[in-house]
Amino acid sequence: MSDDSELPEIPIVCPECETQSRIPFSDVEDAVAGHNERLHDGESIASVDPDVFDHLADHVASDLGLLED
Repeated sequence: MSDDSELPEIPIVCPECETQSRIPFSDVEDAVAGHNERLHDGESIASVDPDVFDHLADHVASDLGLLED
């Protein structure tokens, strides 16, 4: 099992607050949900940077063999 110091930090953006931060991978879900709950009444405003999310999704799909012909 790897420790959290080996995990990448993921960029999180909130266009409404005009903020960006980098969150350890293991904390992303809680950090985004907490931000949205505290500052946006639970509405999904803050999220993983869309470009990074797309890149991660491509890697996951490739790893799962979903992009093979």
